[in-house]
Amino acid sequence: MIYLDHHSTTPCDPLVVQAMLPWLTESFGNPHSSHAAGREAAEAINRSLDTIATCLGVPASSLVITSGATEANNLAIRGTCLHPRQKRRHIITAATEHPAVLDVVSDLGKQGFRISVLPVDSLGHIDLNQLADSIDDDTAIVSIMWANNEIGTVAPIKAIAKICHDQGTILHSDATQTLGRMPINVQDSDVDLVSFSAHKCYGPKGTGILVAGNGNRRVRLRPQIVGGGQQNQLRSGTMAPASIVAMATAVSGATTDVSDQAGRLNQLRDSLWFGLLDQIDGLTLHGPALDSADRLAGNLNFSVPLIEGEAWMAATPEVAFSTGSACSDVSDKPSHVLSAIGLSESAARQSVRFGIGRTNTPDEIQRAIELLAKSHARVSAAR
Repeated sequence: MIYLDHHSTTPCDPLVVQAMLPWLTESFGNPHSSHAAGREAAEAINRSLDTIATCLGVPASSLVITSGATEANNLAIRGTCLHPRQKRRHIITAATEHPAVLDVVSDLGKQGFRISVLPVDSLGHIDLNQLADSIDDDTAIVSIMWANNEIGTVAPIKAIAKICHDQGTILHSDATQTLGRMPINVQDSDVDLVSFSAHKCYGPKGTGILVAGNGNRRVRLRPQIVGGGQQNQLRSGTMAPASIVAMATAVSGATTDVSDQAGRLNQLRDSLWFGLLDQIDGLTLHGPALDSADRLAGNLNFSVPLIEGEAWMAATPEVAFSTGSACSDVSDKPSHVLSAIGLSESAARQSVRFGIGRTNTPDEIQRAIELLAKSHARVSAAR
C-alpha cells in the first residue's frame, strides 16, 4: 500500500521504536518508586520532558503528559472552565475545529456555558475582528486550532493570542497537525494551552502533551483524572517511561530541520496535485492555495468530479487516503469542515484528503497518480 494519510496517523519512526524498547523490557521500573529502578525511570522521564520543552520553546514544568490530544483538549477546556475559581461562563471556538474540541464545548454548553462558534471564510479562516467583538468580560477561554487537519488552514495564532490577551482571556490551541510540518514555538506565539499527539509526528499512539502555561502567564486547571496526584496533581496515573521517551524522540525528530522537511512534503504534494490535474478534469482544491504560507505542508484536499470520495477510496485499495478526519468516520454525515467553508453536501461527499509524509517517495507519488487516475476512470464510467 502507498500510504498517503499522514494527517490521520504516521508510522512510528524506527529510531523512536529503538529508543522506546529498553524501557519496556530492561528498565521497566515505576518512575514513582523510590528504589534504583524507579529513579532510573524518573530520570529518563525528566530528560525527555526537558527535550520536549526545548523543542516546543516552553518550560518543562508546563508539560502535562496525556493519552493523546483528545485528552489534552479535554483537560485544557474542561480544566479551565470547571476550575473552582473560574466564574466566567462563555467559550469561543470555530466551526472547523476537530470533534475533540467541538464535542467538549458542546457538552459544556449543556452544563450552562454560553457557546460562540465562529464561522470561517471559504479558506477556513476566522474573522479576527469578529473574534475580538465576540470576547467579553464573561469569556473563560478561546479555543482555535493552530492548523486544520482536513483543509490545512494555518491560523495566525500569534495575532489571535494577542487579541485574547488584550481582552483578558486565555487561548487554547489544538496543534496536533503542526509538528514536523511547520516551525512552532509556543512561548513566542504566546498561546496559553496547546495540545499535541505523538502519533501525528512519527511517535506511538496513546501518548500526548498539554502545554499548560507558556511561562508568560499563569493558567489554572481543574484535573480531569484524579487518584495519586502525579504530574503536580493535574493528571493522576503512573507515567509511562517508554511512551514518554518515545514521544521525546519523535518530537525532536519532527522539529529538526522542519523547514526542509516541510519543503520536501510540499514538493511531493504538488507533484500529486498537478499529476492528478493532468489525468482528471474538474478537480477543485479546498483550503488555501498550495503556495500559500497559510497552508499546512503536505496537505491536499479537493473535490473529484462524478464520483464520491468513498467510492474512489474503495476502488483504489492500493493507496491509503481519506475523505476527512479519521476521528469523525463513525458518522455518515459529510465533513463539517467542508460544510463550514461553504461546500454543498454533494461537493463535500465528492471530496478527499491526502496527507503526504516524510516516508513517501517521488516514485510512490507517481505510482499513486497512475492508480488513482485509472480507478477514477473506471468508477466514473460505470455510473
